[in-house]
Amino acid sequence: MNGINLLQQARHCGERFSASTGLNSDNLTSGQKLAVNYFTVAVILFIAQILFGLLAAMQFIWPAFLLDILDFNVNRMVHINAMVVWMLYGFIGSIYWLLEDESQTEIVGLPLGRLAFWVLTAAVTVVVLVYLLIQTGAGKDSSLWLINEGREYIEAPRWADIGIVIVMLVFFYNVVATFSKGRWSGIAGVLTLDLVALAGLYLAGMVYMTNLSQDQYWWWWVIHLWVEATWEVLVGVIMAWTLMKLLGVRRQIVQTWLYIEVALMFGSGILGLGHHYFWIGTPDYWLTIGGFFSALEPIPLVAMVVHAIYDTGRHSFKNSNHPALAWVIAHAFGNFLGAGVWGFMHTLPQINLYTHGTQWSASHGHLAFFGAYATINIAFFYLAIQHWRGNIWMGEEIEHAWRWKWAIALLNIGVMGMTVALLIAGYEQSFIERALEGSSWAGYFSGQNHPAFQNAMVWRLLFGVVTAAGLGLLVWDLLTIGKTETRLAKVIGAESAES
Repeated sequence: MNGINLLQQARHCGERFSASTGLNSDNLTSGQKLAVNYFTVAVILFIAQILFGLLAAMQFIWPAFLLDILDFNVNRMVHINAMVVWMLYGFIGSIYWLLEDESQTEIVGLPLGRLAFWVLTAAVTVVVLVYLLIQTGAGKDSSLWLINEGREYIEAPRWADIGIVIVMLVFFYNVVATFSKGRWSGIAGVLTLDLVALAGLYLAGMVYMTNLSQDQYWWWWVIHLWVEATWEVLVGVIMAWTLMKLLGVRRQIVQTWLYIEVALMFGSGILGLGHHYFWIGTPDYWLTIGGFFSALEPIPLVAMVVHAIYDTGRHSFKNSNHPALAWVIAHAFGNFLGAGVWGFMHTLPQINLYTHGTQWSASHGHLAFFGAYATINIAFFYLAIQHWRGNIWMGEEIEHAWRWKWAIALLNIGVMGMTVALLIAGYEQSFIERALEGSSWAGYFSGQNHPAFQNAMVWRLLFGVVTAAGLGLLVWDLLTIGKTETRLAKVIGAESAES
């Protein structure tokens, strides 16, 4: 298949399917079929994330719940790791989905890509089973390699770390070799640069140092910069391509903001790391630098969406996929609120002195990860479903539209409710544990037993149930939307793709 034929296939896929009675894989390229595998595992891990999060929330209220069966630390660990991995699956799947269209050629080394998917999925399955089956025990060299590295948020054993890097290198080869063979665009250049950082920065979390400050310094390079910098640029690439296909936005608009995103992310992203350095002995100047620059990270993505919608509005605002557009808009505002506003609220050193390590951080984390990453993945799922069903109409008056509307409402209300509940708990902790009682053990227990904290944990669980209901509706809608639709959607964005 050459580049011209591939572009023609993208333009005329709707003309080859007069009706859609289900998912038709004949409508997919080889890369898109691999992407579907990634999307499937992503949704499964999304469900696992919410399930284990609910269990952990219940244990906050009833500490004896599942005592000696499923430890709270394990629930929390699986909850967070499932979140990180499902989002990564969604990103990789999105890139495989758009790769052939953007490069206008077949993916180079796709069999290696398929092998990497199965290796990664098998590794994730084994790691989770080990977490659940071996919950306690002595930490030693063998457990570091086979069970758990013991480092918060990157607990995967060393063999799994190595496997993740190998999978990312295969992914990097697929992307770069494909663009080198086909068309090289601005999006291709940004994606290539970002994948170098995506694979490289993870290595920083695989080396132990005897000096705790040095060890924590490089640990933050994975926890913050790997997730909050390289992921943000990856989201920018996915967003740019999505806006061209969804709204027919001009390529030069999204690429301009993508370049600004790269400049700001690798500048402010690295400097923004300083807001984590409060407790590890680095020079004082990092505190102010980090607190200020960490708040700048979401700006280009928000600007890209706002500019794209404004530009599209000037050209009749044509759109045939309302769920995807709604989630794109949710991403713009969620990223700004969660990563920007909620992050800035507690990263300034004068505030961080009291909020560091409290539920205030968890409040920021819930809204930031959902707003910045979950939303764009879900938007892309709807974009992929539309094409998978034969480029059917998914605009106004689509059958059972209430499902996606209620799903987006419940998910956003649920996450925002958890965010506010955790913010209240964090404020109470900051006031009692830190300001009044000086970070003492007595202050810690006073804060944990305060009615405001305990009530906030109850509300967090209730809104977690709302989030779970929204996820259930989302999965139902993704499986059924457009199943009986016979109207075809007009292909939008062909002119943008050629620009």
